[in-house]
Amino acid sequence: MNAPRHLTIGVTGLNARADNPGPGLAVVRCLRESADFKNFDLRIVGLSYDAFDPGLYHGDVDAAYLLGYPFAGAAALAERLRHVHARERLDVIVPCVDAELPNFVQLQPELQSWGILTYLPSARQLQMRDKSRLAELAKQAGIAVPETKLIHDASFLLGAGPERWAYPLMVKGLYYDAVMCQDAASAVAAFNKISSLWGVPIIVQKPVKGEEYNLTGIGDGCGNLVAPVMMKKRALTDKGKAWAGVTIYDAKLLATAEAIVRHLNWRGALEVELIRDESGTYHLIEINPRFPAWIYLSAGVGRNLPAVMMRLITGSPLPSFPPVQAGTLFIRYAQEVIVPMQSFESMMLASERELAIVPPKELAA
Repeated sequence: MNAPRHLTIGVTGLNARADNPGPGLAVVRCLRESADFKNFDLRIVGLSYDAFDPGLYHGDVDAAYLLGYPFAGAAALAERLRHVHARERLDVIVPCVDAELPNFVQLQPELQSWGILTYLPSARQLQMRDKSRLAELAKQAGIAVPETKLIHDASFLLGAGPERWAYPLMVKGLYYDAVMCQDAASAVAAFNKISSLWGVPIIVQKPVKGEEYNLTGIGDGCGNLVAPVMMKKRALTDKGKAWAGVTIYDAKLLATAEAIVRHLNWRGALEVELIRDESGTYHLIEINPRFPAWIYLSAGVGRNLPAVMMRLITGSPLPSFPPVQAGTLFIRYAQEVIVPMQSFESMMLASERELAIVPPKELAA
């Protein structure tokens, strides 16, 4: 047996809110369980933005650090990561939060000069799939999309002006949050709440009646979609996130996702969210530029996408992927993480001073 090789991977997005969990813990779980790393000395470093993120204290993470919030910009992120890298010697970072992606994309050349690899889209690719440009992208790619309007104030929601849309309407933020609103009062309330968190414009969409489907995979940067996994949502949280889902195979759904990846020449992880109407037409709802929270399902059907990304990053050959068996179900659950007050206090202090390392396994001992 060959001696273990060393690989240190940083993973972000370690929140686990029941109504809208981050993908980070699921990505960590996929990496831990991959046979690809059987002969590796694998070290996973958790990177997150809030001391209450339970993934910071989870046993699958060897060390954990707080980062500054994404709105602080790329320079602040670089300064934080420099401290982490000096201690951990990171080989790879897998960003899992939408709002942080522009900063990581901007920092790709600098990170590479430090010896840290990523597998991310270009700034142009990231902008092209932005929610504010989704209608334009769908038209160019020949894909149906709900009627969409960008607004900067709430007057449109009150029926002001010549153009009036009937309720219900979906009110969405550029990064997060989507609320189905039945009347003007609830729409204005949603506008005010979402804009206070994520700014303007706010996205307004006419709802499409149908069933919700998601696809995740990796774009190779050459127009190809690698190892796609498709699922149908079976149970939803109040925010419309999948609490349960089941694998499916649909050639039309696959062709729609392939058209998006080909049009964008996408590089990196992605999740495509669609609604299939009664006629069988797929309507594009969102393109998320990272792995979804349900990414562990990919490991459950033999297409461990975080492990596949490591192969793409390192230039290792890809395996022959087995067909995805339709009818494999995932069901999410909530789980308490027991956290010694010492480790939580260390994290809180770390957000006020320079970064402080908190190794969960040692502090929980």
